[in-house]
Amino acid sequence: MNLHNIRSFKLLSVITSILLLTSCAAGDAQFTQDSPAGFWYGLWHGMIAVISLIIHVFNENVVVYEINNIGGWYDLGFLLGIICIWGGGSHATCKSAADKKREKEWEQIGNKVEIKVMRKLKEWAEDEEDVGTDKDWQEIGEKVEKKLKRKIREWAEKD
Repeated sequence: MNLHNIRSFKLLSVITSILLLTSCAAGDAQFTQDSPAGFWYGLWHGMIAVISLIIHVFNENVVVYEINNIGGWYDLGFLLGIICIWGGGSHATCKSAADKKREKEWEQIGNKVEIKVMRKLKEWAEDEEDVGTDKDWQEIGEKVEKKLKRKIREWAEKD
């Protein structure tokens, strides 16, 4: 199969899937006051709610929520369908245990580096007695920057 055939097959599959998904969409003529949508249709309509919304923009006959339903059970199914497929949103801010561990390790490394740098700067300041001009402090800053870059490079190359 060449690339053009694969793309055509994928496009055809997507169109077929959308048509199949919306074949039982809310607003279908099969739901009436005498034959309302129940829990299972509510679950299905919740699962395809976003697709139904997109189609509703172009076709007013397809709606997101079936008006002719049995009430609470349909609503429960609808909400469960939305939650099952699209999530509740709370997982967006959750971090995995591995992410939390990695952040904690980097925080510990940062704290250790900060303590070492502060200790070395304090020792260096105590050794230097006649440093006082702006030129001297600029020279000190350049030395610190060069030494930090060298130490970080050495540290990175160890791993």
